[in-house]
Amino acid sequence: MPALSKKVCLLGDFAVGKTSLVRRFVYDYFDDQYLSTIGVKVSRKTINIAQGEHIVELTMMLWDLAGSEEFTHLRASYLRGAAGVLLVGDLTRPQTFDALPRYVADVDQVGPHPPLMLAANKIDLLGDNSSERPVLSQAQGIAQMLAAPLYLTSALTGDEVEKIFRHLGRMILDHDAR
Repeated sequence: MPALSKKVCLLGDFAVGKTSLVRRFVYDYFDDQYLSTIGVKVSRKTINIAQGEHIVELTMMLWDLAGSEEFTHLRASYLRGAAGVLLVGDLTRPQTFDALPRYVADVDQVGPHPPLMLAANKIDLLGDNSSERPVLSQAQGIAQMLAAPLYLTSALTGDEVEKIFRHLGRMILDHDAR
């Protein structure tokens, strides 16, 4: 079985749930205590992905980057060598989606454009109230503009978390095969 290790960067504003998504994916765990990431936190998880007739053992090195403005100057060095990017927005704070193109511009400054995914996180907090639903259209518009698949995720419940990382893993392998 072929084995690969790939760097995946998680980008988005502070408190959108990047760390919680990583915790849910890697440890199947959720903690509602908010601790701001300072700089970068690296985790890893190995998954098996079918690629043609083979199964590839893919180790995803998950770089959870701080969303704070004060770390913008460091972001470029953290992004170098990224094979994939998971953009994260918070469905309870629509302005976090407006910031995502800026993160993509940071990625584009350091090298070739890797595969992108968009997590519209905290779907569990978005009620059925129609006044809260425009943020879903906003997330869809940003995903379309960035040509990035969109998943409605919840680190709390685990909804779509495994799926989004596995989909990104497949996109990375397909991108490498070109």
